Amino acid sequence: MKIVVLAKQVPDTRNVGKDAMKADGTVNRAALPAIFNPDDLCALEMALETKDRLKNAEVYVITMGPSRAAEIIRESIYRGADRGFLLTDRKFAGSDTLATSYAISQAVKQWQPDLIFCGLQAIDGDTAQVGPQTAEKLTFPQITYAEKLVDINDKNIVVKRRLERGVETVKATLPALVTVHGSAPACRARNAKRVMQYKHARTASEMQEENRDYTDLITERPYLLIEEWSADFVKADDSFLGLTGSPTKVKKIDNVVLAQKENKILTCSDPDVEQLMVELLESRVIG
Repeated sequence: MKIVVLAKQVPDTRNVGKDAMKADGTVNRAALPAIFNPDDLCALEMALETKDRLKNAEVYVITMGPSRAAEIIRESIYRGADRGFLLTDRKFAGSDTLATSYAISQAVKQWQPDLIFCGLQAIDGDTAQVGPQTAEKLTFPQITYAEKLVDINDKNIVVKRRLERGVETVKATLPALVTVHGSAPACRARNAKRVMQYKHARTASEMQEENRDYTDLITERPYLLIEEWSADFVKADDSFLGLTGSPTKVKKIDNVVLAQKENKILTCSDPDVEQLMVELLESRVIG
């Protein structure tokens, strides 16, 4: 069974500063520390659990981004994934969820997987759209908000979903796509033996950037080469990629800085409460 995990390297939104956005309304990723998207780590764990339950299952990780996003692939391999692929091309720059899901769906078609896992949403956008949009483009049935893997075989998957007012247990036929809720089990820790085995895994771009000759090492251990896939490799139509293929446009960005200016003592009277609400709305703390 082929299992694909869609993972993303995201800017750490806990450290957002004045340079977090570019003038064109896109995220300035170079100005923020990069981390493994939390929900995607939960998705990786569910994929690895599926692999543990089935014979001859393999887990592939696909991530889209610049060369530094290969760190996500190494992290995934350290934790148990078999291989990883970096979808990278200047043509992908500025993609919204629609363009991103198109590029990812084209990449996924290279493997024709039986099962796809991805996080419910990424912390840099919180749209929860890429997973469902990818499923639609692949015409896969989908299960969203997955919290627990109940059963899996070569024909069906059964999972428990976490919803606002309770839980559901649902079944889908394979191939299928599953988006994993942040309440799912946390991803297992790195395996020390795998860290030692794959710590020199690199993409061709990383080798060039580090100005180091890994040719002999890659020749001796071809599993250390992380493949890079371009837009042309996945046979993507350029008109559906990047800013050109993104109907979502950022019109305006406001940088809201919360700072304590003064203390105010309020009573429980209606006028005081109303005045407080007005001040909170005007300062954009709420609303």
